[in-house]
Amino acid sequence: MNQRTDASTQHYFDRMEIRRVVDEIDNAVDAKDWETRRAHFTDEIYADFTSLAGGSPGNMPADDLVGAWRTNLYADKLSHHMRSNHRITIDGDGAEVFSKGYALNILPRATGSDLWEVWGNYTHTLERTDEGWKCSGMTLVVTHARGNEMARDYLPER
Repeated sequence: MNQRTDASTQHYFDRMEIRRVVDEIDNAVDAKDWETRRAHFTDEIYADFTSLAGGSPGNMPADDLVGAWRTNLYADKLSHHMRSNHRITIDGDGAEVFSKGYALNILPRATGSDLWEVWGNYTHTLERTDEGWKCSGMTLVVTHARGNEMARDYLPER
């Protein structure tokens, strides 16, 4: 093997690992495996979900972001997330992934339809760390949504 082959092989493995991290974020959400989900992030993350939920984009502790998902996607709420059309760009120890996303939320409650769906474009940023590639930012731009927003927004009384 020569140096060019080694670099090409490394680039291939980096792309596969980056895609795995992005996809496993969704798999961990649907499994409600919050510890695994948290392990895919740097300690601080840039989050922009303004097209979905309003508010302001910005940096926040990854623990807070995962905690918000844990609250919103509690045990009774079923979800199914999918990602496709990954476009991965690597620049040294940083990467960006553009992908198409789909999410389904199912909440069997007397709130009308049990279903809420959303489609959108995601941009994830990742950093190479001593533990491997980690997600350092997520942006969702909603392109379509349909269904009962109560299935998305409803939280049980505590």
